[in-house]
Amino acid sequence: MSRRRTDAGRHRFLDSARRRGGRSATDQAVASSAPHFTRYVIDGVDAAAPAGATVADALTFAEASTERMAMFFYPAPTDDEIEHLAEAWELHPLLVEDLVHAGQRPKLERYGEVLFLVVRSARYIDESEEVEFSGFHILVRGRAVAVLCQDHRWIDGTDGPAVTGERATTPDRRERTLLADQKLLRLGPEAVVYRLLDAIVDAYDPVLRGLGIDREQIERQVFSGDPAAAARIYHLSREAVDLQHATASMSDLVEALRAGLGKYGVPDDLRVYLQDVADHLSRLTVRAAELREALTQILTVNVTLVARRQNEDMKKISGWAAILFAPTLIAAIYGMNFDVMPELHWAFDYPVAVALMVAFAAALYLIFKRAKWM
Repeated sequence: MSRRRTDAGRHRFLDSARRRGGRSATDQAVASSAPHFTRYVIDGVDAAAPAGATVADALTFAEASTERMAMFFYPAPTDDEIEHLAEAWELHPLLVEDLVHAGQRPKLERYGEVLFLVVRSARYIDESEEVEFSGFHILVRGRAVAVLCQDHRWIDGTDGPAVTGERATTPDRRERTLLADQKLLRLGPEAVVYRLLDAIVDAYDPVLRGLGIDREQIERQVFSGDPAAAARIYHLSREAVDLQHATASMSDLVEALRAGLGKYGVPDDLRVYLQDVADHLSRLTVRAAELREALTQILTVNVTLVARRQNEDMKKISGWAAILFAPTLIAAIYGMNFDVMPELHWAFDYPVAVALMVAFAAALYLIFKRAKWM
């Protein structure tokens, strides 16, 4: 009775998730061309699952021995695939709702026997100077692990449906990262989690290098007086902030994962690997914070230089206004047309007035030139 009630609740959550903005019909059509892959691992050696094997069959295979493991890969998961996975794994309805919705920040949660992780990889697109993030949901239960590419992309940005033509018996780029080391695979599903975290953290390095190169280019722009530098600084600062949030969230996730290693009996060898990932991620987090601070300083310098250039322009404008004011004043005095003005009846009144105008203008120009206003 309770099992039926749980299933009914899970279906209600799936239905409500679809209504509140689940994948569009277009996304579903694209994803349907990218079926999931199942891999069987025996003592660190992986092989494709038998034809027609279901998720439940893979779980039964994995639970039969401590030397076995089942791995599920969803390059472009659909709601139907998530529902089948949820039924076979007996997932909590709240967990199912999280699986349906992408765009979450990195986190770690436990639902009974199921470990749930949300992680985000990053890659830098130099043409548009943008950091592209890809979300992954990881589920671990007993001797089984499932990896869902929520943005339909792998860590290197490869489109999931674009590489589905390869046979399931040949590990493609979605799986190669996780299946390359048989020694690690012997350590169980947690080793797969480590491999994925390690690959994601390693991918942050080229992103930071790309942002660092652009920062150097922006510095040259700022000091050359390029007016487009400010907009570029704001854009790059936003990307740096997003990357900093991603690395900080990943650090919290890795620390939470390490905190449960002893409680859940994770092998000591794997703890050393996770410590290496944590150290690497810590350095990346510091570098991301330094990059953001450097961009903030560049923005401050740019504002200062712009204000300085505007001040220099105002000096020149004020100087020329003063130079033009002197002849204007003389012309205004002698243009009042009063009868009692002796100079008006003098033979040299015009040449003297013009000479005074030129003399005043020249004197003011020399004064401003010496004061470096001109």
